[in-house]
Parts: sequence; C-alpha cells; structure tokens
Amino acid sequence: MNILSLQQQLQRLHNNRIFELAVVAIIIFSALVIGVKTYDISPKFLTLMHWLDLGVTLFFLLEISIRFIAEDRKRDFFKSGWNIFDTLIVIFSLMPVQDSEIAFVGRLIRIFRVLRMVSIIPELRILLNSLLKALPQLGYVLLLMFIIFYIYAAIGSSFFHGINDQLWGDILVALLTLFRVMTFEDWTDVMYETMAVYPFSWLYYLSFIFITAFAFLNMVIGIVVNVMNEEHERAREAEKPTPTVTLEQLQLEIRELKAMLQTNQ
Repeated sequence: MNILSLQQQLQRLHNNRIFELAVVAIIIFSALVIGVKTYDISPKFLTLMHWLDLGVTLFFLLEISIRFIAEDRKRDFFKSGWNIFDTLIVIFSLMPVQDSEIAFVGRLIRIFRVLRMVSIIPELRILLNSLLKALPQLGYVLLLMFIIFYIYAAIGSSFFHGINDQLWGDILVALLTLFRVMTFEDWTDVMYETMAVYPFSWLYYLSFIFITAFAFLNMVIGIVVNVMNEEHERAREAEKPTPTVTLEQLQLEIRELKAMLQTNQ
C-alpha cells in the first residue's frame, strides 16, 4: 500500500460520520471518567479509572495522528487554530499525573479535554467563533454598562451609606450591591431597607434594573445573534460547491471560439 492510498483511506475514515460520532462519544466518556474521579472510590476502581483514562489519551493521540496524516499539505494542518488546540490538548494529556511535580497541570489539561467537543462539532465552532467575533462590539456595551454602574454606585453610596454601611459604605461595595440588584439576588430586601428612610428610592432601583438587566441585556443578545447569523451565512457560502467545467463543456467552448475566429476571417 503506497502513501497516497493510505492518505486517501485515512481521509475517508476521518470524514466518516460514524468515526466522528465515536470521537464525540469518547470525549463524553472522558468527561465522565474525570467526574467519577472526584468521588471517594475504592483503590481498585481508581486503578480501573486510571487505565481507562490512559486508553482515552491513546485514542485521542491516534485520532489526531489520523487527521494529520490525512491532510494533503501538512503545513495547512497547523494553519487551523482548532488543530493546534487539539494537538496541544493531546500532547499535554500525555503528561504523567501521579508522583510528579506537574501532576496538577496534567489533571487540569485532562479536564480541558472536554473542550475538544467544540472543535469536533461544527455548530459549536460557529457558536464560539460568533462569541469571539462579537467581543469587540460587546466591549463598548460593557464599557457603557460600567459607566452606568459607576454613576448609580456613587449615588447609592452618597445617599444610603448611613442606612447600611455594609452595602453602601464605599463605591466598590456599592458596585457589588448593584450587581446583586441586577441579578435579582434578594434585591427587594435592599430596596425595602432604603425605602424605610427614602420612600421614593424605589425609582432608583427600578430605573437601574430597567437600564442594566433589560436594555443592556437585549443589546448583548442582539449583537451576538447578529454576529451568529453572519457566521452561519459565511459557513453556508463556504459549503457551496465550486463550479467545475467538464471536458465536454471545454471542448464545446473551443469549437465555438474557432467558429467565431473563422467567421471573422
């Protein structure tokens, strides 16, 4: 069997739907193994988990090797950020996790193997790419939200610090209190406490919740959805087959070109 034939077979294996589902199943199984290790289990069962974890690591090494060999141009393999991510995860998963100074790093990398699910499933890749590309726009929204937070925290600290110093003692504590209000964590208790002194302080809380929890949240959702639609459209464009010219069409065009030249003569 020559190298070209082996490469073609590995390409078919890599593109096989059953093989992709097997990889996803192994990733899920790896996550379950990590979860089981967090329980207080017997030494024999812990040894079994160790061998299963080793088997999962070897499978990932085999899978990434298949993808690398199946690539027509090896340099193009590392042009993909997802391939680099998967390769690093597999390499660091080979680190020993017992009786080693880097055992903690090895265990941590094994936890991150679950993220390989993102690189395997195209829909998850689109979702993550959408979130990353939306970050610049979201940054301005977060900056504006921080300004609103800061203004309300300064107002709250100025008026309410005498009511409850633990919640409104300074502007940093007031920012944490406002975050509690925005997430609706017992925010009514905070409001009723200040309303006992300032009856119309409910306007302060309701306006803050409307601006942050409703307006800004809808802005964030709108940005993410818009970028996600663009990513889906880009993915659909990439999946469209490129037009190909058959030999018969080329011959027909040559004949038509010859006929035009003869006519002009």
